[in-house]
Amino acid sequence: MSTATLPTPEPLRARLAAHIGELLRLAAPVIVSRAGLMVMMAVDTAIVGRYSAQELAYYGLAHLPGNIMVGTGVGLLMGTVMIAAHAFGAGNDAECGRAWRRSIPYALLLGVLFALVSLPGDPLFQAGGQTPDMAAGGAHVLAVLGLGAPGMMLYITTGFFLEGIKRPLPGMVAMVIGNIVNAALAWALVWGHVGLEPLGAVGSAWATTIVRWGMGLGLVAYVWWMRDHDRWQVRLPVSDWWSGAARQRHLGYAAGLSIGVESGAFAALGLFAGMISPLALAAYTVGLNLTALPFMAAVGLASATAVRVGVAFGRGDRSDMALAGWTGLGVTSAILACVGILYRSLPEALGAIYTNDPELLEAVVPLIAFAAWILIADGGQTVMANALRGRHDAWVPTALHFFSYAVVMIPVSAFLVFGLGHGAHGLFEGILIASLVSVTILSLRFARLSRR
Repeated sequence: MSTATLPTPEPLRARLAAHIGELLRLAAPVIVSRAGLMVMMAVDTAIVGRYSAQELAYYGLAHLPGNIMVGTGVGLLMGTVMIAAHAFGAGNDAECGRAWRRSIPYALLLGVLFALVSLPGDPLFQAGGQTPDMAAGGAHVLAVLGLGAPGMMLYITTGFFLEGIKRPLPGMVAMVIGNIVNAALAWALVWGHVGLEPLGAVGSAWATTIVRWGMGLGLVAYVWWMRDHDRWQVRLPVSDWWSGAARQRHLGYAAGLSIGVESGAFAALGLFAGMISPLALAAYTVGLNLTALPFMAAVGLASATAVRVGVAFGRGDRSDMALAGWTGLGVTSAILACVGILYRSLPEALGAIYTNDPELLEAVVPLIAFAAWILIADGGQTVMANALRGRHDAWVPTALHFFSYAVVMIPVSAFLVFGLGHGAHGLFEGILIASLVSVTILSLRFARLSRR
């Protein structure tokens, strides 16, 4: 082969630089949007935690199934961003708009189902080994959170459409405004300020529900009235929202099951924590919240990676598709390594943000320090899963997620907690082991498909 046919290092460096620049440009607003979900929870956790450790336990218990539903909804609606990105890469603007129009009734249907599932929380929690008091307190919070599910699903699917056409900024703006409003509402409702009755954890749930509806309806209104709405045909009626979206839902089924399995596994760990003690559940809630906050940055980078891979896949450019996936993994790992250094260095200061209870703070600090080891592996596995979905590899990542989090994490964590007596720390050890398994096997899958 002539050396003239070989790619030179300079073009490769230029392509890599272009990928990193485009990834960060797409990911920055998405990171704010995704991280905003966890910032909202972090603010609520801090407000409720400073109000009462017992109320924080109720809050944490309610968010175990609550997070499963939101995560599953994100996955089920992920077909919107995949189809929109693929159509955008192929230059089919009308199909981008059709993907969104078909997703709106589906999103509302999912939201209503999640709201109904949120009602029988008391027997659900008691079946999970919680005390009657814990079950009743958590059920009340969960029922209120469920009322906001349809609004949240509208926000997610509309944000996905905008990300697919490379316009993630409106979703970011909606999330920033939502966080500001949520903080003010939670402060007033939890503590009973400005003449209101203090509601504790239920107050934070009402604040979240109000804000989720505001963000969802606000983002839908933006798409409806954006200046070039005719280009995307977003105002045309849709009669085939179910029958015409089989491929879109198919991609979502796999992602929804994948995220649902992962969220369900983390919820099982929360139930384990509740079996130890309310204090352990409160500590797990804080520790997991601090782990999930930078993880949302990884989710944003993963979403941008899926778009970049999906666009390259739509063009039929195998080399660029592979480079997009590995660039996403590398950038995400570098960012989360920096966050991990911060967590190892300042666990006491970070824990003090959430609680002034000395006993709870003592339980939380070692979990925060250990979480630093989890971040890179956990962030890496979500990037590689989304890179595979961007390539329209739907069900294998789901199977690999099931193995990592249901087959590995749950039994390993149970053994570490109840067999070896590691307490809440054993839950985080189990998360680390499962995340390492997940990122390894997903990366191997992507490498194999990239060579085809």
